[in-house]
Amino acid sequence: MFTSTLLAQTAEPQGFLGWVDRLARTPLSQVVIFVAICTVIRFALWPYLARTAPHQRYGGYTAAKLFNEFLDAVIYAGVFVFLIIRPFLVQTFYIPSGSMIQTLQIKDYIIANKLVYRYSDPQNGDIVVFKPPKRALFAHQGETDFIKRLQGKPGDVVEWTNNVLYRNGKAVDEPYKCFTVNDPPGSTRFRNLTPEEIEAQVPRADFRLVKYKGKLIPINIVDGIVNPGPPYNAVEFAIPPEDQEIVKGLPAEPVPPGHYLFMGDNRNNSFDGRGWGLVTRDAIIGRSECIWLPFSRWRITR
Repeated sequence: MFTSTLLAQTAEPQGFLGWVDRLARTPLSQVVIFVAICTVIRFALWPYLARTAPHQRYGGYTAAKLFNEFLDAVIYAGVFVFLIIRPFLVQTFYIPSGSMIQTLQIKDYIIANKLVYRYSDPQNGDIVVFKPPKRALFAHQGETDFIKRLQGKPGDVVEWTNNVLYRNGKAVDEPYKCFTVNDPPGSTRFRNLTPEEIEAQVPRADFRLVKYKGKLIPINIVDGIVNPGPPYNAVEFAIPPEDQEIVKGLPAEPVPPGHYLFMGDNRNNSFDGRGWGLVTRDAIIGRSECIWLPFSRWRITR
C-alpha cells in the first residue's frame, strides 16, 4: 500500500502547463514587488505623456502610451488576481501524484473554491486541498499542498476493514474508490486491479483511530502487526512490541472537534490520513470544483 504513488510525487509539469503552475504558485511577496515596479515605471512615464503636445503625439509617444496602458492592465490584473481572487475566492492546483485516481489523474489542473469553507465546514465526500502535517511529508518534499477526499468529520468514527470503509458503523458507498498497480512497474501510469488481483495482492490493513498513551493516533494492523512503519504509517506512530496486543484491543475513537480525516480514492496507492493522521480545520484551503486542464479532461470533480 502507498509505495508506488511516491514515484509520481516529484513529477513537475513542463512547457505551457509548467508555466501555468509556476504562475499559480507565485509567492505573494514577488507579486507585490512586481506590481510596485510596474507602478513606478507607469508614474515615471506619466509626465512625458502629459507634456507631449497633441500635434506631437505619434512615434515614441504612441509606443510610450501603449506601454503605459499595458502596465496599467498588468497592475490591475495583479492586484485583482493575486491579492483578491487567489487568497479569497479560487486558485488552481496541479496534481503530481496518482493518489486520487480515477477521479484525478497525474498532470490534471483543478480549480479549488477557497470561498466555500469561509462560510461552511467541509462535508464527507468533498475533495479538499489542504496543508498536510509535517509528518506526512517525505524527506525530498518541501512545503506543499495535498488533495484528498474527506472521509471523517468531527464526531465520525471511521474504520477501514477488509478493504471496506465504515463510518459510524455503516459501510460507505464509494463508487470512486479503486485499487491500482503501476503499469509498467516503476512508471507513473496506473492500471486498475481485477477483483482477483485485489484479493491476491492488496494487503488487508485494518485501520482505525485509537487513544494510545493519552494521544489519538491512527493504527493499521497488517499481518498481525500494528503500525509496521513506512509506507503504512509515519515513524512517530510506531508501536513497540510489548504494546502490540494492547493496541489491537483498543476501540475506535471518533474524529475530535476541529480535525478531519482524509483518504485518497486510489486506496492502495495513497499515503493519507490512515498513515499520518488528522488535519486541523485551519490547514484546509479549499474544495476542488473542476478539472480545467487539459481541456480534454474538463469535468466537475465530485
